[in-house]
Amino acid sequence: MPIIFLLLAVVTVVMAIGTVVARNLFHAALFLVGAFFGVASLYATLDAGFLAAAQIIIYIGAIATLIIFAIMLSRSMMGREAGALNRQWLYAAIGALLLFVALAALILMTTFNTTVLPVPQNVIYQIGAGFVGTYVIPFEVASILLVAALVGAIMLARERHQ
Repeated sequence: MPIIFLLLAVVTVVMAIGTVVARNLFHAALFLVGAFFGVASLYATLDAGFLAAAQIIIYIGAIATLIIFAIMLSRSMMGREAGALNRQWLYAAIGALLLFVALAALILMTTFNTTVLPVPQNVIYQIGAGFVGTYVIPFEVASILLVAALVGAIMLARERHQ
């Protein structure tokens, strides 16, 4: 099982790197879907079936579809003047490497006191109650934000074609 987990982790990291370095915006979105699926697979190997299903439904089913839809609608707006490669990629790579080193040093210097606790019997009920109780406002704000982004992408693409 650890070998499968490590293999899935490597595939997820490769997909995430592909998301960042892809020259084509549509291909980057497809790499993002692969990274989301890799995270869902990691959740599944950790016996977190609910989180795996939520990852697939929310991120792959909704957010990635929204991103791809927005890219396809606004594709003509990018035109030929939009460069496929950022000229400052070296600075970004150095910054990412420095951030990685700093985070790795912090993780290695920190001691994590962990204990194994039993999983409550009603954990799914507690998550659902959190979504419709305590966290209903942030949940609804996120949905309104996604709808506003979709409507904005449609309006921008529509104005361009008229």
